[in-house]
Amino acid sequence: MKIKRILKHLLATDWQVGRVFPRGTLIKIDEAIKASETAHAGEIRFAVEGALDGAPLFKGQSARDRAIDLFSQLRVWDTQHNTGVLIYLLLADRAVEIVADRGIQAKVDSQEWNKVCRQMETKFRQSNFEGGVVSGVQAVTQHLVKHFPADSRNVNELPDKAVVL
Repeated sequence: MKIKRILKHLLATDWQVGRVFPRGTLIKIDEAIKASETAHAGEIRFAVEGALDGAPLFKGQSARDRAIDLFSQLRVWDTQHNTGVLIYLLLADRAVEIVADRGIQAKVDSQEWNKVCRQMETKFRQSNFEGGVVSGVQAVTQHLVKHFPADSRNVNELPDKAVVL
């Protein structure tokens, strides 16, 4: 158990999340997702969480494990062609994870998703949270357009609204 990590999570507040993701920033993220989904048959969700609490924190749950949990809870997997993607930010750790459904994972290597995550984290270290998320959505969009271009049956299956936990 890493004491420094636990303290960061315990001291994180909802106010901090609201400060780096004010309403205007969340609206721009929502708009970026909506615009993205007109170009491909995938579904993108963005979720940000200030910190882990309780048992998951003390058991050392990783950002990746939490992202996988949220992929299920937010039903990102529940798309007709298995083309859901979750972009998850655990703010206390400044860790980004991308979880893609099996339809996408079969076409896009996990190293590509890791590259997108690291680029976003670089922007976050510069306190450019809006730019980091929007550029992350755009990078995910490039992969989805390549492998899952939009067609006449393009239906919005999941909400485009950013999730703040």
